Amino acid sequence: QVFKSKALELGEKLLPAFNTPTGIPRGGSLSSPCSGMSWSWGWASAGSSILAEFGTLHLEFLHLSELSGNPPCLSLSLSLSQVMNIRRVLNRVEKPQGLYPNFLSPVTGSWVQHHVSIGGLGDSFYEYLIKSWLMSDKKDSEAKKMYDDALEAIEKHLVKKSAGGLTYIAEWRGGILDHKMGHLACFSGGMIALGAEHAPEERRQRHRELAAEITSTCHESYTRSDTKLGPEAFRFDAGSEAMATRLSERYYILRPEVVESYMYLWRLTHDPKYRHWGWEVVQALEKHCRVEAGFSGIRDVYTTTPLHDNMQQSFFLAETLKYLYLLFCEDDVLSLEDWVFNTEAHPLPINHTDFKA
Repeated sequence: QVFKSKALELGEKLLPAFNTPTGIPRGGSLSSPCSGMSWSWGWASAGSSILAEFGTLHLEFLHLSELSGNPPCLSLSLSLSQVMNIRRVLNRVEKPQGLYPNFLSPVTGSWVQHHVSIGGLGDSFYEYLIKSWLMSDKKDSEAKKMYDDALEAIEKHLVKKSAGGLTYIAEWRGGILDHKMGHLACFSGGMIALGAEHAPEERRQRHRELAAEITSTCHESYTRSDTKLGPEAFRFDAGSEAMATRLSERYYILRPEVVESYMYLWRLTHDPKYRHWGWEVVQALEKHCRVEAGFSGIRDVYTTTPLHDNMQQSFFLAETLKYLYLLFCEDDVLSLEDWVFNTEAHPLPINHTDFKA
């Protein structure tokens, strides 16, 4: 009960973040629970809002409103309507080639620059569309249509195949493709597989194959390193495939996205290779990342004696280890029929689930 009441209190305290001309919270914005003031970090691209931030609120606020009672309390009803308003703004704004750029002005409601990425800055927005539909017990048709349309544009403009036959999702910068994938983008194999289960018959098999191919490419980024752990980003240019070509992209900070996709592909296909791949990650983590006090990121995945960065990221416990656990346990442990995972792998009940049980 104490955590429920604190969650509801926090939801109310976050309301000032929506006080902008469009209702879109400012990028990297912070709200003071005491003063009600909000402000932004300087790194948020000249005061613009970030797609993966303002587009990744629906699941939590919907669950908060359900926790608050029926009907929900007035302030949480208001906050949920403000989150729904974000969709209205996104539906109204013109999207280049049907794609969603990463930066939007909270003042004008227009895109600030035309950089599109399924990795960092964009990633969880797409995931929350299909998961909002699933969490609603498949009633939120607006979210499903937005997901289907976004994936169609991604397939048409960003999905590419390398000379060596690896399928990847490129980034888009004002019409020019950047042939790289970030580790963060590797969640998309699991997302597309999850969506494929509920796609119309004419798209289902294609999306299943796309999900498997992307997940296989991300696995290649691991197997082609000396540590068998994947770099922060990997490229498909200048004769390089699924490998980091820049020193600044060779590190691994215990990220979960690849094992997240392994877990979804295992649950949906039961192909044993996904458990084999997951076990390779477990062994590599034990060999290269375990330190006396826990687990540490490493600075270069392409050396067998990597330097540790002395940092155990919070998502290692919340996501990486949780997804590995779910990969190896029975399917009825947090069944995908009853639960959706938010972007930090916290389980939220689909609205038919008795989460008190």
